[in-house]
Amino acid sequence: MATASIPRTPAAPQIVRGACPHDCPDTCATVVTVVDGTATSIRGDSEHPVTAGFLCAKVNRYLERTYHQDRLTTPLKRIGPKGSGAFAPVSWDEALDDIAARLRSIVNTAGPEAILPYSYAGTMGLIQGESVDRRFFHALGASRLLRTICSTAGSEGITMTNGNRVGADSEALAQADLVLLWGTNTLTANPHLWPFVLQARANGAPVICIDPIRTRTAEQCDEWLPIRPGTDAALALAMMHVMFAEGLEDRDYMERYTLGGDALRERAAVWTPERAATITGLPATRIRELGRQYGRARAAFVRINYGLQRHAGGGMAVRTIACLPSIAGHWRRPGGGVQLSTSGNFKFNREALGRPDLGATARAINMVRLGEALNAPDAGVGGPPVQALVVYNSNPADIAPDRNAVLRGLAREDLFTVVLEHFQTNTADWADYVLPATTQLEHWDVHFAYGHNYVTLNQPAIAPVGDARPNSEIFRQLGRRMGLPAELFAEDDPSLIRLALASSHPSFAGVTWERLLEHGWARLNLPTPYLPFATGGFGTPSGKCEFYSEQMAALGLDPLPTFTPPRELPEEDPERAARFPLMLISSPRHYFLNTTFVNIASLRKQAEPECVMHPRDAERRHLVSGMRVVIHNDRGHFVTVLRVEDSVREGVVWAPSIWWGKYSPDGNNANAVTGQGETDLGRGPVFYDTLVEVSAAD
Repeated sequence: MATASIPRTPAAPQIVRGACPHDCPDTCATVVTVVDGTATSIRGDSEHPVTAGFLCAKVNRYLERTYHQDRLTTPLKRIGPKGSGAFAPVSWDEALDDIAARLRSIVNTAGPEAILPYSYAGTMGLIQGESVDRRFFHALGASRLLRTICSTAGSEGITMTNGNRVGADSEALAQADLVLLWGTNTLTANPHLWPFVLQARANGAPVICIDPIRTRTAEQCDEWLPIRPGTDAALALAMMHVMFAEGLEDRDYMERYTLGGDALRERAAVWTPERAATITGLPATRIRELGRQYGRARAAFVRINYGLQRHAGGGMAVRTIACLPSIAGHWRRPGGGVQLSTSGNFKFNREALGRPDLGATARAINMVRLGEALNAPDAGVGGPPVQALVVYNSNPADIAPDRNAVLRGLAREDLFTVVLEHFQTNTADWADYVLPATTQLEHWDVHFAYGHNYVTLNQPAIAPVGDARPNSEIFRQLGRRMGLPAELFAEDDPSLIRLALASSHPSFAGVTWERLLEHGWARLNLPTPYLPFATGGFGTPSGKCEFYSEQMAALGLDPLPTFTPPRELPEEDPERAARFPLMLISSPRHYFLNTTFVNIASLRKQAEPECVMHPRDAERRHLVSGMRVVIHNDRGHFVTVLRVEDSVREGVVWAPSIWWGKYSPDGNNANAVTGQGETDLGRGPVFYDTLVEVSAAD
């Protein structure tokens, strides 16, 4: 007699709180619904004051990414030629044993500095991004990586001025009476700031976008000022000129809380709007009126982003803009000030997490010069040639500048390459081993933010897909196999989170493991509204906003704000501009975050590799919309489809990026034409300091 099956009652949905891991100021708090061990939905936490219940177009697709048919789920060993992407699955023991043996052999023959880690912000989490991995490489004595590829120029610039990487409070923006979105495509790169912008506008504040491109943000602003790329400091100096000339400065604030005011006044005297107009391409009359608008405002909110610092004078550009609120006294009032980053408020116990003391004497290699480090170490990095490259949380074959040089380095037969990844990226194609890493839904982590002041805990919502493992666990197991001190690898991830939270800084009072476990996030112990410099308190050596900086002078740089032009500004290099007359901007696409999400078909189908050119530039070249064109210079080339419209300045070509090479028409992307130069401060990249020509493709 057959036995009747008893219907199983479905498990009740489980709600798991987490954090978006991606390199974005918003660091959203997420809520994941799990049914029978499967994540069925992800949404923004409606209770979080900044996330406010919504996620961006990218992270809304995070479940697609987690359960993607191409997820790496088992370790892979190369079986074909380098770059072929041909691999065979192996066990974790086989992969880790062989990797440890190969690394040990390199240490014994060439020394530990022949090993180079390469990582950045594939996750912004402290545990999966800068804890056990850092302990592993520091204890090994491997080369240190200078992680400069995003923010260091601007961070150094604002630190030289204000002494802290803190800024105006996003939650107070509604009280601003003027909003300047300066070099930032807020709706793409910082969408959770936009509701606060709209509140300020509803209260009467004009919203002005300063950008070479009429982005989707500029379209929504009250005014778009199409500045020439890399000339932002000239505009800021002319605004200062107007404020000083017309008595719009806050003399009391300057006398109490700034250093070098008289010298700055003298410097600004020569920066007339007419002079700035010839550099910025903006009308002198509009520059003068902008200076008046800013000076007459009581609390102007200036949001700057990292794009405007990606040229040779990028650090100085940010430093110069950062002086404006101290001239006008806007720091005194809610909604006033400048915001590049709030990250300086997060005083996690990072030293205990990563143990930088263990590797303090190892040589340092700048990540933006990876092509040079892999091909010609004697040219700049010194020390032994790099013989092993361990890549995680990054995709250097596509995101590093001078892409062709990077690919030549990855092709070296004597380079042992290990890649920790979710997917088989262009970088993974060149690896000897590819190790499957977990996504944010599958591991513990804790997050700071650089656009607000909330700590966020990420709890694992599901078991690892396939045989994927967290970065932290992969490096624990490698460390043990390498015979490194056992105590460095003894703590599990929740213990490391508790260690990160064990900060004695007053801002962490009340930010505890228990509170995060219950609520998912917690605001730093800061006043509301947060006015970091209302009565001074700058973190500079003088304790004041330093218009005049002895630190800058010690670096051989101008101690006062000035305009440092891009190296490839046409008037700075007319010979190069004669061959390559267009300035390239390759900022991220709306649906991508650098190269993350490029392989998600539902996002990729909404865009194709394209560039945008002003009608007059297109007419000179006999180009029309819809043509396939090649963007090129003496470093390389890449192919896109042309769109002709007046949403970019004349003399500028915009190629939103960054495409995986394998999804591009000719296997290249914008980094085929970018160079390995460095910024004036912070040794950052100069992605937008790039002259090109555009021609019809064959």
